[in-house]
Amino acid sequence: MPLAAAARRKGRALQENAGGVCGQHRKMKRKVRMPATTHSDRSGAQPTPSLAYLVSTYPTLSMAFVLREVLALRELGFRVETASINRPDRPIETLTAVEAAEARSTYCVKRHGLSGATVAKLQTVFGNFGGYWRGVGMAFRLAGLDLRRLYLNLMYFIEALMVGQWMKRKGLRHLHVHLASQAASVGLFVRTVFGFGYSLTVHGPDEFYDVERQMLAEKIRAANFLCCISSFARSQLMKLSLYEHWSKFVVSPLGVDPETFAPQPERAAPETFEILCVGRLIPAKGQHILIDAVERLAQEGRRVRLRLVGSGPDEASLREHAARSAAGECVMFEGAINQDRIREFYATADAFCLPSFAEGLPVVLMEAMAMEIPCVTTSIAGIPELIRDGVDGLLVPPSDLDALVKALARLMDDAELRQWMGKSGRARVVEHYDLRRSVERLARIFAERVQG
Repeated sequence: MPLAAAARRKGRALQENAGGVCGQHRKMKRKVRMPATTHSDRSGAQPTPSLAYLVSTYPTLSMAFVLREVLALRELGFRVETASINRPDRPIETLTAVEAAEARSTYCVKRHGLSGATVAKLQTVFGNFGGYWRGVGMAFRLAGLDLRRLYLNLMYFIEALMVGQWMKRKGLRHLHVHLASQAASVGLFVRTVFGFGYSLTVHGPDEFYDVERQMLAEKIRAANFLCCISSFARSQLMKLSLYEHWSKFVVSPLGVDPETFAPQPERAAPETFEILCVGRLIPAKGQHILIDAVERLAQEGRRVRLRLVGSGPDEASLREHAARSAAGECVMFEGAINQDRIREFYATADAFCLPSFAEGLPVVLMEAMAMEIPCVTTSIAGIPELIRDGVDGLLVPPSDLDALVKALARLMDDAELRQWMGKSGRARVVEHYDLRRSVERLARIFAERVQG
């Protein structure tokens, strides 16, 4: 078909340009202007920025990009201290060496328990009486007559006292939070009680579904600025706020390291076509519809295997679904996989599929694309900003089983399509979602917007 031929020509052009983009990027040297909030080393060297990073759970498999971001900011000279509400999502002995080191140096709120909360409360009452009662007042005001919300707000308030006192001990005056949900609620109280700088990285979409309970409007008003991982995320914040706050919203995409996630030799004619899906096993990821799609493909006589990498509350349901389907033997549950092993699964995949019903902008798609694995996913939220349908991957309507089966079959039947679409996808990531460029962009945002 003429359209298919044109798409192939475009893909080859992108492939030819990819090497040049990589080469130029490695040679580029950027200067990052330093913000006012700084620290100095003992040698009297030039001061570098200081930030507190707060995450609900750190480190965690589902947000490995936060760890990469923190490490990359430190390489740029930033002082980044990390705090987590919860302990890591795995026992420390099962973490990678880098994760274990981060876990040991991270301030964990729940690890300090009641004694830590009591000390933080007393320190704040006697050292910041007005701020303490501002926090209490906000907890009641935002709860209204909802006793459950009041309880949650008071818990956020207590955790905020602990985080705020930790920041004071560390000499930190700006708090950045990933996700605009529970940890950001703690950050909102930190801002109210202690007056520290406050910013967010907003992913979506969960925060956009429960705006009132997530206190999103209040967070927007209180924040100095908000980094949006996609234009879609920014549009949702615009929808929820007054025009006077729009200048706070800046698009700051996440990224991956294209050298770490490098292409592997392609399997031109695989005996069994392997489809990989990486993500938490939750309803929003749509893994049930993917099992249905694999069953359809198997019923057509195709040799296909699906590997589901991840864990989560939907696992029992998915296992039961796979067991009773005609594709039961074709579905492999690999469990949660550490970052030091995840590339092994990408390396054997012929296609990557994420049939999500709700998303922000998945980093796993960037990882697969960087490794030249052709992707099939849904045309929702920020995904079309990453993948141009028919060029960098195939997009299907969410919940459309027929379209999903057709897209996967199309890749299975066309090795040339898989090849140029994989190369086009990598070129897209190298040009727009390279981790170093993404972090340098974020560093400039901090440099311009963090106040002393």
